[in-house]
Amino acid sequence: MRKNISFSSTQILKRTPSSNVMSDESRTYTVDDALTTVGFGKFQILVLAYAGMGWISEAMEMMLLSFVGPAVQAAWNLSSHEESMITSVVFAGMLVGAYSWGVVSDKHGRRKGFLITATVTSTAGFLSALAPNYYFLLILRCLVGIGLGGGPVLSSWFLEFIPAPSRGTWMVVFSAFWTVGTIFEASVAWFVMPTLGWRWLLAFSSLPSLLLLLFYRAVPESPRYLCLKGRTTEAFIILEKVAKTNGQPLPPGILVSDHEIELNEKSTESEDAHLLPQNKFTDERPEITDHSKKDASTFALLFSPELIKPTLLLWVVFFGNAFSYYGLVLLTTELHNGRNTCGPTEYQPQHEEVSYKDVFITSFAEFPGLLISAFTIDKLGRKRSMSTMFFLCCIFLLPLVFHQPQAVTTGLLFMARICITTTFTVVYIYAPEIYPTSVRTTGVGVGSSVGRIGGMICPLVAVGLIHGCHQTSAILLFEFVIFVSGVCVLLFPFETSGRELTDATAPEKVSTVAA
Repeated sequence: MRKNISFSSTQILKRTPSSNVMSDESRTYTVDDALTTVGFGKFQILVLAYAGMGWISEAMEMMLLSFVGPAVQAAWNLSSHEESMITSVVFAGMLVGAYSWGVVSDKHGRRKGFLITATVTSTAGFLSALAPNYYFLLILRCLVGIGLGGGPVLSSWFLEFIPAPSRGTWMVVFSAFWTVGTIFEASVAWFVMPTLGWRWLLAFSSLPSLLLLLFYRAVPESPRYLCLKGRTTEAFIILEKVAKTNGQPLPPGILVSDHEIELNEKSTESEDAHLLPQNKFTDERPEITDHSKKDASTFALLFSPELIKPTLLLWVVFFGNAFSYYGLVLLTTELHNGRNTCGPTEYQPQHEEVSYKDVFITSFAEFPGLLISAFTIDKLGRKRSMSTMFFLCCIFLLPLVFHQPQAVTTGLLFMARICITTTFTVVYIYAPEIYPTSVRTTGVGVGSSVGRIGGMICPLVAVGLIHGCHQTSAILLFEFVIFVSGVCVLLFPFETSGRELTDATAPEKVSTVAA
């Protein structure tokens, strides 16, 4: 006989009239069921707007590095290495922040995670504009990087509000906010830098993070996270708001987590087959659910037998994406300058003339990349989309092994930027989908941290090698990293297109216990 799962009396009383309590009490639904029933509507649009503002903020803070570095180099007579450090310390901060905020949000909630990140980013970003010297600027930009490391928390939070059937499409729409941020930053820099200077650009770029703080009180917690923590009544209240805002009813029955259903099904199978006594099931249940409540075990779960292969492969892909994406952004401003003379004397004047135009033009390459992502992510799947675009990027970069005319170089970088934008978009959709709720932001955060290592290294390559007249070596290194990333995508163990998100931390372990 099937066991009953314990439910909140609040849910039963609120959802059903007294005459139907017993019939509805036997019916259950999950967060995925509820979101699929109410659909994507006005509530998710508001969530998208808030998360999108965070994505715009991160894009602007990253894009301004292409402009601030050369400007500060000229103002303070910095060396090429010192200029590169302004970019690298941001990625170093993101390396720390991406992991830290992932653990915080998995333990204390998504809302608290991006509250801290928005506070750190906006404060340190504004103070950067007032930095009195190079070393203060490095410290403040590193703090900005720590705040920006919380970007995966916002993407995971938004993901957990989207119905499974439309998840791929709406995550691509979410990614479009990054493109809006890059183009907006390039536009602002084009007007601000020649007249007001780099300090004003830093100040203006900190404003989007401040908007996140202004609207924070209205932001709901993820119902999926609340269910995982056993706070189903709070999750139910949020889902009621989603249903009311979207004008659709919730499914009949009682809200439960996927984890509760899975444990109940395993227990039923065990009892029917007379293979597992009742007390054993009861003893094992806390051992499984407690994983999501311990920092050490949360990180260790990434290396469980079920997750270690996708985790390691994902790290390589994150590294390759960040290395190549930010490398292409920096190559756009570096490749035309010093390419002919390879000397520092004529480098700086030329840089100021072409950087704004070329970065602005190549930033528009992200729009075709987003369209390709939207078209292919569900039709071809996550894996095929990423691998195809990685290999195409290699093809477009290959002619740059040799010196090309400026128009050809800009065109090739434009096409390569389309490809890498597609892979960057898809990997940020694929990564949260392969992890269960209890380790989702930690898994994506750690992967993003590994990507930041690529971001730290790429300025040394894009700036250092190009300045040293080693364009061929720089391009070949990009080719190698991008090709290896494409191969790793092919080795991913499963496709996530169309699959529901899972709350189970260790499904294989549950199966073993039940058996």
